[in-house]
Amino acid sequence: MISVEEIDQLKSFEARSIIEELRKGSVPIEYVPVFTVGRKNWLTFIEDDLENYIGQGGSKVRFISGDYGDGKTHFMSVIRHLAMEKGFAVSFVVLTRDVPIHKFETVYQSIVQQLQGNFNGVGIRNLLGDWLDKLTRTLTDGSDEECLEKRLALAETFQNIPGMDINFANALAALVNNRFAPGVGEDDGEDTRRDDHEVLLHWFEGGKVTKRELKPFLIYEFLNKANSRQFMNSLILFLRHIGHQGLILLMDEMETVVAQSASIRNAAYENVRLFIDNSESAQYLHIFFSIIPDILVSEKGFKSYDALWSRIRSIGETKKLNYRGVLVDIHQTPLNSQELVELGGCLRTLHGISYRWDALESVNDEILERICSNQKRMGVISEVRLFIKQLIHLLDMAEQGESPENLDMGQQMVETRREMEAEKIEQLQPSWDN
Repeated sequence: MISVEEIDQLKSFEARSIIEELRKGSVPIEYVPVFTVGRKNWLTFIEDDLENYIGQGGSKVRFISGDYGDGKTHFMSVIRHLAMEKGFAVSFVVLTRDVPIHKFETVYQSIVQQLQGNFNGVGIRNLLGDWLDKLTRTLTDGSDEECLEKRLALAETFQNIPGMDINFANALAALVNNRFAPGVGEDDGEDTRRDDHEVLLHWFEGGKVTKRELKPFLIYEFLNKANSRQFMNSLILFLRHIGHQGLILLMDEMETVVAQSASIRNAAYENVRLFIDNSESAQYLHIFFSIIPDILVSEKGFKSYDALWSRIRSIGETKKLNYRGVLVDIHQTPLNSQELVELGGCLRTLHGISYRWDALESVNDEILERICSNQKRMGVISEVRLFIKQLIHLLDMAEQGESPENLDMGQQMVETRREMEAEKIEQLQPSWDN
């Protein structure tokens, strides 16, 4: 991960890549620390939870509330960075048309496909591949009989982990045998080995596999809502076994549910309730959902589904901030002007490196403060994305010879907000019904 001190060492292309991502409203994960200002209280208490509760066997669900442009996605990226630094496995899932929250199996598949941790690459395939690679020396050192005894002992270890689902344990043992058991040496034998390997990986990804294909591995169930709790717990137990502190799930853009039909919304809210229920019987698990404030008060929000609302109705009742509570209200804790100016300084440096010009000479801190004043005057000081978009536009124009003094910042803010509003409307379109 890059530090703030290293930002000056970036090459032009690297800096420009960040600028282009910021234009689209996102930050590459490796640069999240550079753009993290403010929210210190929230992060302090979340860090304490990770170290002293989740990492010790606790489990929790939290909702990150903020309007469009408040920085929910960035805040979740900060949590992802923090969790991985502390040795947790993390999965960051964006709920979209392709990953709709009302289809539980699809969400689970995305969770395991987006898994990151102390292994190379992303996804459970890479996790399992990395684990098998590390076992190579241990399970191939010795005679065939000795290696067989090691594989049997490993299988027994998984079966004896308290809470480990027997199907999950047998699938792990089958992967080990598939990789390390002596083969027949024939081409068709190697083809069978590859086919079996693919079946097992597909099963771990939550895909549909026939019982006939699974029977040779002593696996008798595949993922569904009824056994999702056991599957999730078993995944966490395996992650713990190979050295992770636990699992952090980040579910972004939950708010798109509000625009769906009643049947879709009810199915989505039922799955949120299911995740909450699963977390209560789990250990070493923290789930975060991002929402907009509307989802707590709208008639189409959580209150429209009694089974969910009865579980979480208290989260929006108090007006006082509770940094240890279930609701992480970043809308009520916006960045202040000083923090935005600090963020603007990072952006200015990046823009100067990107286009090889002296950005500070044309866009000083006084101009950054003017942008903040305009947003504050219009009651939108909390909109970090608006600040970023405005500043990048101003830097673009200044680099091309326009004096910031000649630019109508108020008009620019109105136009930028109009663009963001259009993005918001497009984002909330009820596309899942299709």
